[in-house]
This record gives sequence, structure tokens and C-alpha cells, in this order.
Amino acid sequence: MEGLKAKLYQSCMDFILQRINTAETALQQAQEASNDDTKSSAGDKFETTREMMQQDIARNKNLLLDANQNLQLLTSLEETVPGDVVRNGALVYTSNGIFYISISAGQLKVDEQLVFAISAVSPIGQLLIGKKEGESFSFNKNEYTIKKIG
Repeated sequence: MEGLKAKLYQSCMDFILQRINTAETALQQAQEASNDDTKSSAGDKFETTREMMQQDIARNKNLLLDANQNLQLLTSLEETVPGDVVRNGALVYTSNGIFYISISAGQLKVDEQLVFAISAVSPIGQLLIGKKEGESFSFNKNEYTIKKIG
């Protein structure tokens, strides 16, 4: 992996590992709170609290599942070699910004360059996938021309 791309990969990896850690911590805390909760004399209040805790646990499980799926996707991109078309793992230089097709991690600043880490299934990712250097597309009333694919 080239310099900028390797640093972007590591930034995305740090981002997703932090999400996994946060989700695991929140899930553990929600489960502990649920286990520590004892039935009070106000039955309805207890049932409402218990249901809210179960929803919190389910939400954190879903966040953890999503983060682990993103980790698997990101790991599969580690050995991606540049090609002549935009695909997962590509670093795409356009007339209106640089995009790293990987996971949705938002805007990253690496080596004083702003790069958007986007998923291939995001709206702009779908427009980029399969395009070649010199091709153009329109997104949010902006015109983009692909200058280079790395």
C-alpha cells in the first residue's frame, strides 16, 4: 500500500476499532445495569425500565455487529492493488476532492490532505464504483471528474 493510502487505511482501522470498543463498553454497561436492576414496588415503572434496557442492549448489539462487519470489510481491503476502475479499496482523486472507498468514516485529515472515507454502498460511492480516469459524474449539484485512481 502506498503512503497516503496506508495512512488512510490505518485511520479507518483506528476509527472502526474505537467504534467496536465503544459498542462493547456500552453493551457491557447495559447488561450490568439490567442484571443489577431489582423489581420495585412500582411494577409498571419496572417493566418500562426493563424494556428500555432491553432496547438499549439490542441497539448496542446492532452497533457492534455493524462495526464488526465494517472491520471485516476493511481487513479485506488491506491487500487491494490499484486498478484502472474505481472499486473497494481505491483512492480516487477527483476535481472536487479525494475519496477512499472503504468504510464510512467521514472526512479524514492525513498528511495535510482532506480525504473522504466512504463506503461503496453510500450514494457517492455507488456513483464512483466502476468509473475510470477521465469519467465524470454529478452529485449534489456538483460535477466531479476522476483525475486519478490509486
